[in-house]
Amino acid sequence: MPKGLNILFCTSEVTPYSKTGGLADVSNSLPQELNALGHAVRIITPKYGPLDERKLRIYEIKRLTGIEVPVGDRIAICNIKSSFIVSPKGKVQVFLIENDEFFGQTSPYVDAKSGKDYPSNDERFIFYNRAVVQVLGLLGWQPDIIHCNDWQTGLIPAYIKTIHSKDPLLNSVKSVFTIHNLAFQGLFPHKSFLKSGLPDNIYNENGVEYYDQFSFLKTALNFSDIITTVSEKYAQEISASHEYGYGFEGILKKRKKDLYGILNGVDYTVWNPEKDKLIPFRYSSKELPLKRENKKALLKHFELDYDAEVPVLGVISRLTDQKGFDLVEAILKDLMSENIQLIILGTGDKTYQKIFENLKKKNPKKVGLHLGFSEELAHLIEAGSDIFLMPSKYEPCGLNQMYSLRYGTIPVVRATGGLADTISEYKNGKGNGFVFEKYEPAALLNAVRRALKLFKNREEWIKLVRQAMAYDFSWEVSAKKYVELYRSLIKKEK
Repeated sequence: MPKGLNILFCTSEVTPYSKTGGLADVSNSLPQELNALGHAVRIITPKYGPLDERKLRIYEIKRLTGIEVPVGDRIAICNIKSSFIVSPKGKVQVFLIENDEFFGQTSPYVDAKSGKDYPSNDERFIFYNRAVVQVLGLLGWQPDIIHCNDWQTGLIPAYIKTIHSKDPLLNSVKSVFTIHNLAFQGLFPHKSFLKSGLPDNIYNENGVEYYDQFSFLKTALNFSDIITTVSEKYAQEISASHEYGYGFEGILKKRKKDLYGILNGVDYTVWNPEKDKLIPFRYSSKELPLKRENKKALLKHFELDYDAEVPVLGVISRLTDQKGFDLVEAILKDLMSENIQLIILGTGDKTYQKIFENLKKKNPKKVGLHLGFSEELAHLIEAGSDIFLMPSKYEPCGLNQMYSLRYGTIPVVRATGGLADTISEYKNGKGNGFVFEKYEPAALLNAVRRALKLFKNREEWIKLVRQAMAYDFSWEVSAKKYVELYRSLIKKEK
């Protein structure tokens, strides 16, 4: 049996220490699964804001205090603290980079008051990237693989291959960079590049420069050994067209042999209706009447009447164009003419928030709305809805469609990214949802109506629900694919 690998997982957010989106969940689940497969994994992440260090069991490492990190023409100091993510799969050590100037705020990237990016995000993440590389020499532990995630970690592969290229600790390390969403690119003016300490000769279109700007993302795409993204379909999409590639499709096409799509997994210790502590009635595919009890609880929460014959359509999402809400807006009148109830949990563009507030006022007996986010309510919507809407313009992976399957809540999705890789049209007894191709209101409405039509056929609907609940998208499958990639990199070197 081959020996386990040493893997350093670099991420700008990880639960339970920080979270703005799905990256934090991936950063918690994937390292645990890799650890369970016999690999030594360490996570390194910024320590944002005041955390309850006692509750999270965060401890100081005395030998890793007062570390000097260059940022531009000054020296910033960081301390490294340690914690562990503990689960039935074992425990994974987490190194937290502490610096009050750069990471004293609770919100990782955006000023909570203004809603805008911190103006110092360039310095904050230059500091983080350089600190990761500096700290490696002090840990007394040498990684085989450094796995970086999204633009906030994008300079690490470049530091390894340029200013640290002769460092014996780092010159054999291989880097993997995962794109979770290509729309976020880490773009800054040229003066930010001057603060990075990277050599001047890489500030060009084959290096780090993107239309007269310094791009952390482009840096990673050019300097990492392998690039991955979070579904096979999204990997194809971003290297094929400007619509998905956001100007980086040229680099991705050039590096196509190094670009891989590996689907994110689901943590079934959290998302499993048989064991879910956040729903009032736990159930399996053999206990579907209990799903109906969750539907009653969901409708009661929103003060809506229960009727077994009326399907509930659930939405849990950021309310933005990317998530397809321009299509949803266009079909609302038609949707409200159907015999349905609509439950929405989310926050986002003020325009969409207003649209749904008005919809609720006009249809108080058909619409439930919660602007904001609630973990408990998200679980109840998955358990209590009959149909789940995800009409995204693009979706690198998506997780809610996979959660929905396990909860027997049938997804209606657009065939893009991870949605296309996980959901197939139910036809002739095969498939697990309803899918539309063209990004058009009529195509979405047609898919919803196909679902509503089948819902009236109780016997066939229950067959589909049970079929959906049997799908398995656990992290183990994805983690094994990452290990194959890691090993292929190390094998190439030999």
